[in-house]
Amino acid sequence: MSTTDRTSDPDAPARADDAGGVPARAEDAGAPGRAGVPGTPGTPGASDADGLLAEQLLRLTRRLHRIQKRHLEPVGITPAQSRLLRTVAAFGEPPRMADLAARLEVVPRAVTSLVDGLETAGRVRRAPDPDNRRVIRIELTDAGRATLRELRSARRAAAEDILAPLTAEQREVLGGLLTALVDPGPEGGC
Repeated sequence: MSTTDRTSDPDAPARADDAGGVPARAEDAGAPGRAGVPGTPGTPGASDADGLLAEQLLRLTRRLHRIQKRHLEPVGITPAQSRLLRTVAAFGEPPRMADLAARLEVVPRAVTSLVDGLETAGRVRRAPDPDNRRVIRIELTDAGRATLRELRSARRAAAEDILAPLTAEQREVLGGLLTALVDPGPEGGC
């Protein structure tokens, strides 16, 4: 089945030899703003192309996770722990667990499990808040800071693996598209 055939049948499985199911040309993907092109809002077939696009995004997300996990294994950390460690480092002062949960947009229990694992590995420590003994803050340790340095290299290598098929121009376009999706502005937020 060709890429064009899959555009009309979003439930068809992608073949392994077709560049990950990504249409080779913009017109195959239903580029927006093109009258009469399937995938353009208000055009017959738009929902089919949107379904294909949604499937491609889900497949890309799974691929990103696999590649990132592979690059993080030598560091001895999971993608979720990596994200938590980077989030702790981004705070000006050691955050509370609730601060981390809010920033990561997860339930507090998820943060507790991640902190437990990072604390066991010596990468973070729980410390009482000097102003309120009931509050526990999460601090980076020296080992945690060293892990962050290793993570930067692992993340760069993972990004290169993921983006290798793209030219510099395509990477720039992708960056703009991802910014529009990740930061949709006040009217497009969830």
